[in-house]
Amino acid sequence: MTLQLIAAMAVSVSLTSCSNNSTVGNSSATGWKINGKKDGFQYNTNYNGQQRPYGMVEIEGGTFTMGRLQEDVIGDWNNSSTQQYVQSFYMDETEVTNMMYGEYLYWLKQVYPTSEERYRGIYQSALPDTMVWRSKLGFTETLTNTYLRHPAYSNYPVVGVSWIQANDFSKWRTDRVNELNLENAGYLKKNAKTKDAYGEQSFSTDAYLNAPSRAYGGNDSIVFKGVRNKAKDGQKNVYATQSFGLFTAEFRLPTEAEWEYAASATRGDREYNNVKGRKKYPWGSDDTRTSSRKTKGDHLANYKQNRGDYGGVAGWKTDQGGYTSAVKSFAANEWGLYDMAGNVAEWVADVYRPAIASDENDINYFRGNVYTKNVIGADGVVQIIQSDIEYDTLPNGKLRPKALPGQIAKTTVSEADTFLRSNFNAENSIAYGDDNYNSPENSFTYDNNGNVIGSYDATTKTSLVTDQSRVYKGGSWKDRAYWLDPATRRYMDQYNASDFIGFRNAMSKIGSNSGKKKPRG
Repeated sequence: MTLQLIAAMAVSVSLTSCSNNSTVGNSSATGWKINGKKDGFQYNTNYNGQQRPYGMVEIEGGTFTMGRLQEDVIGDWNNSSTQQYVQSFYMDETEVTNMMYGEYLYWLKQVYPTSEERYRGIYQSALPDTMVWRSKLGFTETLTNTYLRHPAYSNYPVVGVSWIQANDFSKWRTDRVNELNLENAGYLKKNAKTKDAYGEQSFSTDAYLNAPSRAYGGNDSIVFKGVRNKAKDGQKNVYATQSFGLFTAEFRLPTEAEWEYAASATRGDREYNNVKGRKKYPWGSDDTRTSSRKTKGDHLANYKQNRGDYGGVAGWKTDQGGYTSAVKSFAANEWGLYDMAGNVAEWVADVYRPAIASDENDINYFRGNVYTKNVIGADGVVQIIQSDIEYDTLPNGKLRPKALPGQIAKTTVSEADTFLRSNFNAENSIAYGDDNYNSPENSFTYDNNGNVIGSYDATTKTSLVTDQSRVYKGGSWKDRAYWLDPATRRYMDQYNASDFIGFRNAMSKIGSNSGKKKPRG
């Protein structure tokens, strides 16, 4: 399986033509030549717009009421309604599957082999926790041993993945798509991504954009100067830049607002510039069963129907799953998205707080910004991670690399970077000054054999919410119908994983935010 952004050769040709200096124009600012044959400012003047990423659907942005529950059975206090505007974006049509995540694990093991001690922690940090299937009084060992790897579950949503791991996958996916784009355009050696990538000699989008001559470990037999390495001695502008239009926007977790909008704001709810309202569930109905003549009575999602009832009785068509089910087992919603309710709940990007601070922002709402910058060495050049890998020790005792070899080292922005800025400053945190959330701070140490010794915080605390609490949305195979409402929201620590939470990726739409207008009449 190959992730691919540019689907047509025509697009690649138009993008490459700019870098070949075949398109010459004059600047409307200075009158100087653009895309001159020898040098000068290079820019893709033939850019045809962002291409729909492979495996994704386009979600046209708009306004909606976020947090509006159709049936607040439990009187939850964390669903205050607020009107928000979401800009257009792309979203995976399905949850990330075991096959997709397996490709990621395979790549890590090939590029950072576990046979080398310095790389061993990289692969280990990405492994899903297969023991999430285990239960005190349940027999689930078959799932523990087979669910992630066996081809019978290849198109089932991956589980046992923490919020941290989901983000790492998203960054990896961005780099792999950009690597393929540059290869197709002739700026990287053909098939280097599978034959030559090893350790720090691997592709990173940030490294290429900031220090292209040092990307792929500085191997100029892989990173070409000019298209297919045909640049002449002394020629300028030999590497691809952002202005060429070859680089994709980043794959990432959707924000809570994006996810809820995509699950609830169906096309059928809109009439001219008004939203008529919405039905209770993502499939545009207040019922959990289909009314279609041929499939009348069938469930519209995989969820827990009653205590001890995860799939109905034998011999009668049920919801197709006792635990998870294969993606696309049920019909997509009007955006073309599958399993926006049921199957598995999904991580979103936001830090959890009970209230949505709509007074601070009502467009592309997101809580969780942490701003970073590249680490610049004494020579004025960005620092690229080599073999000296540094690890963070997570609260659960597991290790996670701060950055992979071949990537640029990052650090948080300082007060000097944000001095006199009114839109954000160094004191902005993902908590935004909420001091009332002081959950227990459990800690651990290691014994002489390297075993973890946990120590629980016994002091009096008033909350379980921290800056590491992340929102997850949508009901799962393990949930009752109430949680299928897109407005419901729950949270879990970003380092933890479960057997009922997966994820899907989103991507911002760059350029025009508008889609096709609904015809009048």
